[in-house]
Amino acid sequence: MSDQVALSDPNARAKLKLGLFSYPVLQAADILLYRATHVPVGHDQAQHLEFARENAKNFNNAHGQFFSEPQTVISSAKRVMSLKVPHLKMSKSHEDPRSRILLNDSPDDIHAKLKVALTDSLGRITYDPVGRPGVSNLLTLMACMDESQRSEEQIAMESERLSMRVFKEEVANTIIKGIAGIKAKYDYYMDDDQTQHLRDIAVDGNEKACRQAEDTMARVRRLVGTDSI
Repeated sequence: MSDQVALSDPNARAKLKLGLFSYPVLQAADILLYRATHVPVGHDQAQHLEFARENAKNFNNAHGQFFSEPQTVISSAKRVMSLKVPHLKMSKSHEDPRSRILLNDSPDDIHAKLKVALTDSLGRITYDPVGRPGVSNLLTLMACMDESQRSEEQIAMESERLSMRVFKEEVANTIIKGIAGIKAKYDYYMDDDQTQHLRDIAVDGNEKACRQAEDTMARVRRLVGTDSI
């Protein structure tokens, strides 16, 4: 794993920590334990999935065909960047809560976060990820939620004469509308009357996962000849 692309930088190698190595191992274990065939990941996780695939291939070569080699499923959606630091990926761990949109944010929260999102003072709305990362990120957010499935360039062309204040309001309204269904379901299931339903789902899921994990491990032990130990 030390040969992965993320570690090609000598400075990165000098700062190696256990988590950097243990995460791909645990991820591969989860994938293989439940015999997943397709795994949705972000671009930055693709090389970790390659490690899981390599493990499956090695096991099959040694003990016969058993594991599927998991295929990478990468979303067509573009990476969404931070509202406050647009060269960084939007993250729930960033210290500034205004840097991200949460699926359960209220409309007022979303308008407030968009109002202070970092942009620039260049005037017209244009899509230029390198020269105008803040404005371009807002266009990407809007394109992801746009009912007409317009591209960033199309939205920029139709919005180019808007003031930044009005444009941010348009982005906020589009996001609010786009996540409204998800937020309604979240609010419904987080209601006190629904907590037992969530517990039931968790218990049922745990039982199914345990059964599949036990079946996988029993079959693996038989294949490697340790089932009688």
